[in-house]
Amino acid sequence: MALPRKKFVAGNWKMNMTSSEVAPYLEVFRQETYQINNVDLAIIPPFTALAKASEILGGTQRIRLGAQNMSPEAKGAYTGEISATMLRDLFVRYVLVGHSERRRLFGETDELVHRKVITALKSELRPILCIGETLEERQAGQEKEVLEAQLQVALHGLTPEELEEIIIAYEPVWAIGTGLTATPEQAQEAHQFIRGFLKTSAGPEIAGKTRILYGGSVTAENAGELLSQEDIDGALVGGASLDPRSFAEIAASVTAE
Repeated sequence: MALPRKKFVAGNWKMNMTSSEVAPYLEVFRQETYQINNVDLAIIPPFTALAKASEILGGTQRIRLGAQNMSPEAKGAYTGEISATMLRDLFVRYVLVGHSERRRLFGETDELVHRKVITALKSELRPILCIGETLEERQAGQEKEVLEAQLQVALHGLTPEELEEIIIAYEPVWAIGTGLTATPEQAQEAHQFIRGFLKTSAGPEIAGKTRILYGGSVTAENAGELLSQEDIDGALVGGASLDPRSFAEIAASVTAE
């Protein structure tokens, strides 16, 4: 019998919070989550705040660091880019890959997302692979087709060992920063489809181990019902993670039976 998947909650601060705001945030968040031990916690600050967060956390295993983006290149003349090596130097453990805002606002393609996944894995960073459909695609009944296409390209050619390192985040684009949220039934249906894809393409063992997060206007008010669904293993939280107490409430709701 497979072991239950450990829940995971990550807070994506996006382009918010300065280096000077990290210490007071973490002081509150650590205190509020002191008794939460059965869920993996991560914060994903902007690049300028990573060094300060790394200094404060000191490599702790209880709250890990993630990065919001990463270059697919190892080093070189790529002005404005951040490499996996730079992230590892700050004890970053996770990296967002293919976030809907990177795809929509900065033109990131499925092929580029795949390259970033490969680079992250080679550098011993765990990719949080973000996938999701637009409102138009959902209204046209194409959401499963879109999810399958994104997964096929992003995960192409990966070994079972590499697949085990990947966390998937389902984030319906129409629910990112809009205040709209997928119903628990809609979210569960999408997560079940993703796990079914993994079962078919990689086998039941990988499908059973892979953690699939929900992201899309998650709040302390709606987290409990969303994250109680069978195939939802945690949350990628945006705006609500900017308040350490609200973010801690979400983490607590994940662990509630």
